[in-house]
Amino acid sequence: MPVSKPISDYALIGDTHSCALIARDGSVDWLCWPRHDSPALFLKLLDDEKGGSCALALDGLDRTHRRYRSETNILETTFETRTGRALLTDAMPVNPPAPEPEEGPDGEGESRLIRRLTCEEGTIEGRFTVRPTFDYARRPCEPMDDRGSVLFEAGDWRLRVNASPAPRIADETAIVTFRLKAGETAYLVLTHGEDDEGAAIEDLAGADRRIATTEEYWHRWSARCTYRGPYRDTVLRSALCLKLLTYSPSGGIVAAATAGLPEAVPGNRNFDYRFTWMRDAAFTVTAFVMLGYVREASEFLRFLRERDPTYGRDTRLMYGVCDTIPPEEALTHLSGWNGIGPVLIGNAAEDQDQHDIYGELLRALCVFLEAVDYNPPEKVHDRLPEVLDNLTARAIRHRHDADNGIWELRTGPRQQFHTKAMLWVALTDAARIGRHIRGVPEDRIAEWERVAAEIRAEYLEKGWSEERGAFTGAYGSHHLDAAVLRVALFGAIDPSDPRLRSTLAAVERELGDGDLIYRYRMEDGFEGDEGAFTACAFWRVGCLALDGRTGEAKAAFERLVARGNDVGLFAEEIDPATGEQRGNTPQGFSHMALINAALRLDASIAKFGLPGGAAEPERRAAE
Repeated sequence: MPVSKPISDYALIGDTHSCALIARDGSVDWLCWPRHDSPALFLKLLDDEKGGSCALALDGLDRTHRRYRSETNILETTFETRTGRALLTDAMPVNPPAPEPEEGPDGEGESRLIRRLTCEEGTIEGRFTVRPTFDYARRPCEPMDDRGSVLFEAGDWRLRVNASPAPRIADETAIVTFRLKAGETAYLVLTHGEDDEGAAIEDLAGADRRIATTEEYWHRWSARCTYRGPYRDTVLRSALCLKLLTYSPSGGIVAAATAGLPEAVPGNRNFDYRFTWMRDAAFTVTAFVMLGYVREASEFLRFLRERDPTYGRDTRLMYGVCDTIPPEEALTHLSGWNGIGPVLIGNAAEDQDQHDIYGELLRALCVFLEAVDYNPPEKVHDRLPEVLDNLTARAIRHRHDADNGIWELRTGPRQQFHTKAMLWVALTDAARIGRHIRGVPEDRIAEWERVAAEIRAEYLEKGWSEERGAFTGAYGSHHLDAAVLRVALFGAIDPSDPRLRSTLAAVERELGDGDLIYRYRMEDGFEGDEGAFTACAFWRVGCLALDGRTGEAKAAFERLVARGNDVGLFAEEIDPATGEQRGNTPQGFSHMALINAALRLDASIAKFGLPGGAAEPERRAAE
């Protein structure tokens, strides 16, 4: 069986409607059009033989190097051959409206991918090959010549290939062969769904203009980032990645760009992450707000308002970015990445009970409202008391209930420490909001605070294990859970509490592998041993920083950042033994955790200083 490319080989481009994953060798191995959750038409990522791609082959290739064009999501890959050097520019056009609307998409996608290959030195020879496999390789299609371009059709699916030099057909593939001298350029434009008679000419003639317009869009977006700390490039790359994971027509944010990539090698943890989880999206919104991207936060609230007309009374765990989530389904005809199946689409976790989401949503709402000085758009402001009432009522109603928790365990509900702490966050933040807006009675705020205090006292008592010397993952359990570190970042445990320090030490000892942290080590209903969870490692950095251990936190953060791939992207997990990335990629949870860790680290260094600095002895003396 062919060996798949490493997951870390892939860079991401997109237009805030859909995304493409491009390997180091220039092959587009994953692409869903017209939306993030549409059936993939390139999926070599998940089956090297059955899955289609848009590949590039250069004669006499020696080496490659790639980068994102500064402060953009435009990818540049340099190829050096025995006879020359060429630069490949990959972009998915974004057309910003003028003026930018107060609400709604800040750019219109075209379901188009532009590939521009320019010979910079000597001569180069090679070919692009395009072979789509529609509907996850379940719909056969044949290419046809059409007005100088090649058109692939399979029922309602269409893909047009325009190119200069002109494409030709060989079997089920469109091929563009080129021989370029220094200064010459070959173009390849892929367009989904359009059938305009003048498209071939217009696509090629407008390719450079579209790339320039898209670059301007990303530069304007990046300029809005308010973070100016020492990790700006790293933080901005993560923010740009999160922006690509948005679906701008609805305001939804998908958890990751892909489906079916394995978390365990071998194993059966191959899920579909192209949906909007309340937990992931709400924490991502918080990261956006802290970087000055208040509009992105407002857009997610628009998504929630439109998808949940009950204003929090029936908010669900997860949503499709536009439509409902399909039932979980195994694509048994696909071999999977490196032969690891089953490839799953849809997601069965949709029906689970996960009561921490009330805290996730109210924290995101609280951070957003503070960013706009409690003066949000009228559509948000008018219904805030109702939203608070509904979410707090659910938090109180479920305070004693077991649930599947943040990790979506399929071994049955438990009294999860993380869930209980997030219920405290829900009620505490609701009270905080209620004191700043009209329409919330004081006695109701007092009741929320009273119940919050009871919940906190309960989880601090029942979640503590004298035997383990740590807060455990569930009441009465002896299993450690890195999610406990996360709630400390929300203020649900005092960072200077000796029990938290003891818990962190236990997590480092039993769940840690250097700077990496596993979520847990227990039976969870799945097969195989997963990798370390990337976000957990950044949560550890945050806990170290909050406790004033800034030197340790800074060193760990910088080592973690170095574990990203060559263009700064992170999947869901990392294999400590090999350093290879695992799971769906790029993962929003990983990147928002990186952003929040960087901001928390900067704030802690400003407060405590670094070892050897003026503030450090003062802190130690205080202890």
